Amino acid sequence: MSKIISFSADDEFANDFDSLIERSGYKNRSRFLRDAALFFAEYQQRGDLMKMANEEVIEGHLVVYYEHGSEQKLMVSRTDSVEVAAYHHSSRLGHSCHSCVDVVHVKGEAPHVRSVFEQLNNTPNVDKVSFISAPMKIEDCC
Repeated sequence: MSKIISFSADDEFANDFDSLIERSGYKNRSRFLRDAALFFAEYQQRGDLMKMANEEVIEGHLVVYYEHGSEQKLMVSRTDSVEVAAYHHSSRLGHSCHSCVDVVHVKGEAPHVRSVFEQLNNTPNVDKVSFISAPMKIEDCC
């Protein structure tokens, strides 16, 4: 079941609205508005990784790009403070024969995830580290 929700907007925003949706990769206004509202609400409630409250338990993915020639795997699973649910390593990413990417599904208190993030950022030969948080859930499932 769905409900119709309407809102007012100034002329400039209203005129650019469909273009904004298209540039964002959406083909459906309702899905765009839903995702935008959820993203904004989550950001307002939790912030990004560096600003999340210390008592916040977060789950998400660390994505780490680094140079292949360093003979290393970034074994995040060696930490006791962050739970690692999955770890994926790819070498020779795209057209470059020197890049690797590790994707690590982690869960833990915000300061511990921040610590792992900062540790990875300060690891030699690491080019970029990103954290993508899983969507907030009001109630636990499963």
